[in-house]
Amino acid sequence: MSDSENPTLSFADLGLAPAILDALKDVGYETPSPIQAESIPALLNGDDILGQAQTGTGKTAAFALPLLNRVDPNLHQPQLLVLAPTRELAIQVAEACEQYSRYLSGVRTLSIYGGQAYDTQLRALRKGVQVVIGTPGRVMDHIRRGTLVLDKLQALVLDEADEMLRMGFIDDVEWILQHTPPARQIALFSATMPNEVRRIADSYLNEPTIVKIASKTATASTIRQRIWEVRGMSKFAALTRMLEQQEHDAALIFVRTKTMTEELTEQLRSEGFPAAALHGDIPQAQREKIVEKLKKGNLEILVATDVVARGLDVDRITHVFNFDIPYDTESYVHRIGRTGRAGRSGDAILFVTPRERGLLRQIERRTSSTLEKLVLPTAAEINQMRAQRLKKQLVDATGTADATAYHKLITDLVTESGITASALAAAALGLMNSDRRFFLDENEPDPNAAPPKRERAPRQEREGKPGSRQRNREALDADKQRYWINVGHDHGVKPGNIVGAIANEAGINSGQIGRVDISSGFTTVDLPSNLSKAQLSQLAKARVCGQSLNIREWSDEAPKRGRRRDDSEGAPNRPRKPRDGYAAKGGKDAKAAGKSDRPARKPSKRPVKQD
Repeated sequence: MSDSENPTLSFADLGLAPAILDALKDVGYETPSPIQAESIPALLNGDDILGQAQTGTGKTAAFALPLLNRVDPNLHQPQLLVLAPTRELAIQVAEACEQYSRYLSGVRTLSIYGGQAYDTQLRALRKGVQVVIGTPGRVMDHIRRGTLVLDKLQALVLDEADEMLRMGFIDDVEWILQHTPPARQIALFSATMPNEVRRIADSYLNEPTIVKIASKTATASTIRQRIWEVRGMSKFAALTRMLEQQEHDAALIFVRTKTMTEELTEQLRSEGFPAAALHGDIPQAQREKIVEKLKKGNLEILVATDVVARGLDVDRITHVFNFDIPYDTESYVHRIGRTGRAGRSGDAILFVTPRERGLLRQIERRTSSTLEKLVLPTAAEINQMRAQRLKKQLVDATGTADATAYHKLITDLVTESGITASALAAAALGLMNSDRRFFLDENEPDPNAAPPKRERAPRQEREGKPGSRQRNREALDADKQRYWINVGHDHGVKPGNIVGAIANEAGINSGQIGRVDISSGFTTVDLPSNLSKAQLSQLAKARVCGQSLNIREWSDEAPKRGRRRDDSEGAPNRPRKPRDGYAAKGGKDAKAAGKSDRPARKPSKRPVKQD
């Protein structure tokens, strides 16, 4: 069944409790999506579900609404457990469950994930919760501790099972399944069905109802889609040029991580753009205030992650910038769908690094479109725009009370100094822009020119001396930093274990993790170079295969403990060359650092109040 087949279908027709229907009215849901229309009746009936659907199809409500409907508020023990691959998704699902259950008196929801203090989670568990959403590693920890008891569990949801497989959690998921009551209901959702996920389904689901929803790949014809190939300057410098050139009402900028939302927002504010960050750690009340500012025109730019931008509908959004490329077509379609709504025109601009061209081809293939290349304005064009804008500002300011107050000052200065009024005006403008150059260097290289082809060095020069680490250094991406961690083959670690732990503990997307080289007693891993001290501190305490990561920057003088026991005494005082390699999927997160070439802007007449 789908809503297209039965356009009059409502949530009330599906058999949900009145309290849940009231909550749906509050969040503005009117008719169920196809996956909701098919999943809700089956789950209400107690059936297992095997669902294949992309992010953005409404699957959270598809499993949460019927399973919350069956929760007993008088039983203060976990009855519904949802496993999510990342803490951001766990938080997102928990927030949705809280919204849907707001009128179910006595129903409590808790999210548990790595990177959060155990004390907070333990206090909530002791008070009694009916709904638990967590990442596999932290859920396992609580089960082992005896702090998460699943004797009364009614239903288990595996959300984004293929992503849990990719991040190395599938063994953890199976362990958790083995520690749940045999009669529990299971809902497994996955965008794809690799063999391991299919094996889990065949082993643990009982005659499941199959729900398969085709992914949406169509984009609105009212949206102009363009790409900018990252070259010649930093992504941030290019972004400010685009914002300066593109006439926009409100702009939405997508990045991959909550850390990046904060960093990019601060950079934009320093350049005079009224901007705010929106991510999963911002309280709901504050999020609502930020969105309201955007709607009213008191905010120009919103920097957001996918997690919190779902369902964002603001008429003023004329531009969507994919500062970080999404890793799936569904996310791309969802992102750019925030503009060009209700027949209005919109602009969508995608930043693409050389290593991300494969993702671009995937997007173009799935959307049946070819994205046009954006031509970045040259320094001369930017200078002309700035000059015209400044002229207009000066003309508009003449005759105002503030300008009139300076007339006598200028007249006196001309008389006393013998300097012309035009020279004094030029000096005043120079003082106003003393912190940064107003006009760009017009002799700069063409930002749209293709980079010159590099000549390949002779093989002897590329390889370097025997035993050198030249190849290891050359493999490092420009926006990455190589780190040493205290776990290797000797501890039974696999690449997926490392990727999963780092992604959850540092709060970064697994696609941002680069090359992982596992040796006997240690591992090197390429991570974004802009990791904060707090993220590194959290990673240092994280454990994989019973070992603390003890992460530190890699160098040729890395710690001795990484050597094999059978190394000779005369071996170099550094780790051995890694035995094998693994490259995590996904493109690199191009570094936003780099100074903008944009001068300070005149403050907005409607300043942004900081929350």
